[in-house]
Amino acid sequence: MSEITASMVKELREMTGLGMMECKKALVESNGDLKAAEEQLRIKSGAKASKAASRVAAEGVVSAYIANDGKTGAVAEVNCETDFVAKNEDFVAFAKNLAETVAKNNPADLEALSGMAIANGSGTVEETRKALIMKLGENVSIRRFERYATTAGKLSSYLHGSKIGVLLNFSGGDDALGRDLCMHIAASKPKSVDVSGVNPEDIATERRIAVEKAREGGKPEAMLEKIAEGTVQKFLKEVTLLGQVFVKAEDGKQTIEQLLKSKGASVVAFRMFVVGEGIEKKVEDYAAEVAAAAAAAKG
Repeated sequence: MSEITASMVKELREMTGLGMMECKKALVESNGDLKAAEEQLRIKSGAKASKAASRVAAEGVVSAYIANDGKTGAVAEVNCETDFVAKNEDFVAFAKNLAETVAKNNPADLEALSGMAIANGSGTVEETRKALIMKLGENVSIRRFERYATTAGKLSSYLHGSKIGVLLNFSGGDDALGRDLCMHIAASKPKSVDVSGVNPEDIATERRIAVEKAREGGKPEAMLEKIAEGTVQKFLKEVTLLGQVFVKAEDGKQTIEQLLKSKGASVVAFRMFVVGEGIEKKVEDYAAEVAAAAAAAKG
């Protein structure tokens, strides 16, 4: 049997990102064959990834990357099961490298991204993800990403901690304006840049509710549509970026549209990710579990 040296274990750890004991065991089982050991670990981590995939991953981080020229960038959300793992250095590094990979390689979708070589690492995105699952013992999933590339404008990004991330494509103005706009988006959470981006079904719902409220309030039928239109316009100001009042407005009235006009700037597009948004989290009721167990023991 071949001697398993410390340098061999170290090399396998660097290749896979897994623990020392796991790497040593794989080398022993493969009789010191480094490639066979690596394949074995990847097979094992793949099996573990499949098992972990059934567990809800609603925690995680949002990461962002913008190239030095400010013309290409990406934002990505990576999920895990616990906030503890979301703070792990390897997990955070994976998310950052993922955003850079997206920006530089322009994947068509998550499947394409999985097969790409990860930035600042070795192996593909999927291989790195599986190795991370093996190392951390939790499900790790890449939920979504957005990439912008511009020739005439510039990009800006903002991360509120690691739970909210914004990527902005705008033209005119300076870097300070870009950051202010990103921070405003993170705080006010608009649904779209302007009215054209609002879901018509949402508008119809607001209109219908306004009509029924006015009718129940005893308003004349002839006034219902006018009242509803006013309600809809108020709604659109609240959910569109251009219609919102700038969070840093000194007079408390200046809208984003007015701010942009004063700076000779415009917003092309933006994307905001909030970690776990829309994912149903499992709520553990430990008190109920204990009560149920006690009742079963008595009965």
